[in-house]
Amino acid sequence: MRVVAGSVKGIPLKAVPGNSTRPTTDKVKESIFNMIGPFFDGGYALDLFAGSGGLGIEALSRGIDHVIFTDKDKRAVETIHANLEKVRLTDRAEVHRADAERAVKAIKKNGVQARLLFLDPPYHMKKSYELMDKAGELGIVTKDAIVVCEHDRDVELPDRTKYFERYKKELYGSTIISIYRYQGEEGERID
Repeated sequence: MRVVAGSVKGIPLKAVPGNSTRPTTDKVKESIFNMIGPFFDGGYALDLFAGSGGLGIEALSRGIDHVIFTDKDKRAVETIHANLEKVRLTDRAEVHRADAERAVKAIKKNGVQARLLFLDPPYHMKKSYELMDKAGELGIVTKDAIVVCEHDRDVELPDRTKYFERYKKELYGSTIISIYRYQGEEGERID
């Protein structure tokens, strides 16, 4: 596992010890960023269920200004810190050991608005994908926000939620990547 592109391209990242997480492969990571736009001109990103932090670190390497990483697993949080130090991006990140739902509410209190949200919960936690609408409801995403959901092929996500619309869906082995864009509340027009 390594950083695929950008300012810290090629630096290897540590995986979380044990079997509690499944890191996004480099091939899938590269495909994700090809789908959402390979590089960014600033902004915030949220990496919920961050695991090793690979997706958020990739976003930092590709031009996102600041990433908030959350994971409730102590080993995952330690791994994210180690990976951020290795790529020398600790000054552009916050790492929180927290449940993703609590983290979303705390982010609202801090007035952050993210243009990119990564949702990669353990596959059995199907209700966690509802956090994208929670982010829309709380106003912690920008009007041009993109949500990247990584899920098992057995998990069927809707094409349209209250705030988001899926515009890409790709299958990689048993993993599906669904990409959503913020659309506002159903019936609301976003220009």
